[in-house]
Amino acid sequence: MWIKICGNTSLEDARFAAESGADAVGFVFAPSPRQVEPELVSKITQQLPTQLEKYGVFVDAGFDEIVSTVAECGLTGVQIHRSADVSLPSRLRRYFAHFPRRISILRVLHYKDHDPAFEQQLTELGRNDAPDGVLVDSSTTRAVGGTGTSFNWLEARNSFLRAAPHLRLIAAGGLAPENVKQAIQILRPWGVDVVSGVESAPGKKDPARVQAFIRSAQEAAVEIVAT
Repeated sequence: MWIKICGNTSLEDARFAAESGADAVGFVFAPSPRQVEPELVSKITQQLPTQLEKYGVFVDAGFDEIVSTVAECGLTGVQIHRSADVSLPSRLRRYFAHFPRRISILRVLHYKDHDPAFEQQLTELGRNDAPDGVLVDSSTTRAVGGTGTSFNWLEARNSFLRAAPHLRLIAAGGLAPENVKQAIQILRPWGVDVVSGVESAPGKKDPARVQAFIRSAQEAAVEIVAT
């Protein structure tokens, strides 16, 4: 089970996530209570384990902004929320092909109950080999991520199986130590992503909740393999 702790704003929090067993950490470059500047992220990533994946979260960002931030910050992945440029993932994949280490690309889809557009978007992504995975999140009128709100996991799972079962599904939105095991049991995702569910305040992680989240996710994955 791939586990990403997102919305980090300090070296202390990102390093603790890595030490606790996270596979990836994320940094938000879009307007948000968790927004960080590239200069700070560059200093943080230099002091993190090499094997830890470091993702930049971008909202409505263009090609030039993303590639320059990846280079400046030493990122190993990008998470794309919304973009008017439908060719952006493919353009990034071609550009990143020249990097010595593969740069992962995640596309974010926001799930709404009984929304036929969700399956249509999944089908389209399934035809595109540029993204490495699809992160399914909830959204509100106030935020496109870190909402603390979950979605209908069972319906979303059925939509995924119908439209693009070969894609890597990463569950997000409202996950927390208390419910991540249930989400994994229902969705059977490739990975999970958490922000507000392991915070003591926006942008500040709660170490006990980070550890509990990772432990619950790992336990759920083991149980699924055993069944």
